[in-house]
Amino acid sequence: MTTLSTLNKFKKDGTKFTCLTCYDAMFARMMEKAQIDTILIGDSLGMVVQGHDSTLPVTVDDMAYHTANVARSNKQALILADLPFMSYVTLPEAIANSRKLMQAGAHVIKIEGGSELCDLVTTLAQAGTPTCVHLGLTPQSVNVFGGYKVQGRGDEAGQKLLDDAKAVVNAGAALLVLECVPAALAKAVTEAVAVPVIGIGAGADTDGQVLVMHDMLGMVHGRAPRFVHDFLTDERNTEHSIEGAFALYQQSVKEGSFPKEQHQFS
Repeated sequence: MTTLSTLNKFKKDGTKFTCLTCYDAMFARMMEKAQIDTILIGDSLGMVVQGHDSTLPVTVDDMAYHTANVARSNKQALILADLPFMSYVTLPEAIANSRKLMQAGAHVIKIEGGSELCDLVTTLAQAGTPTCVHLGLTPQSVNVFGGYKVQGRGDEAGQKLLDDAKAVVNAGAALLVLECVPAALAKAVTEAVAVPVIGIGAGADTDGQVLVMHDMLGMVHGRAPRFVHDFLTDERNTEHSIEGAFALYQQSVKEGSFPKEQHQFS
């Protein structure tokens, strides 16, 4: 089974690792067969499963339900689960909601933000709950950003993101996710912190890569994000199957053929 110790060893050895979002039992079993290293029960389910325009309507009960579906069906991957919008504003609320997701089967709780999360990160770590802090383009803050835009461009913004990353790691964060940040900045963050860093639209130099499952299967409504590759129709997927797409994604990340330059931002 993949654990945090496994991911820390991967970082030390320079071995890339994979993460995919997942929300149900059938896909969880397929990911186990494909040896996907980590699974994220993402609040992205608000859009790809529930049909909302953003992640904001997703509830803690929604997250616990889907986390339990996945945890029952995949015993190999490290399971991360999102605390959804406005579910960790206060420490008591964050603790209670983290407990719910951990009891549903999560191994790590993912939260969005920067250095303002330090107290929460430390409190959860002391209570035996590892956290993954999501930096850069954080979808729960889409209304603050004014849309889905690359974050961390420019010296000041880049330094702020780097400082936030160091702060939450010093507070006890076990993992970081960087979304839609310039590749050079993602590389700098990855080299500056001791914990594994997972990237999405953050270049090839992060320790791991994550994609939304539906995106990497070509199930995109409208234009696909720049950082997405369709592994289902890729000619290297000789099985022409979903399980084959998962296996090809695993292989491509491990060997360094994904992401390519066209999938990153400068």
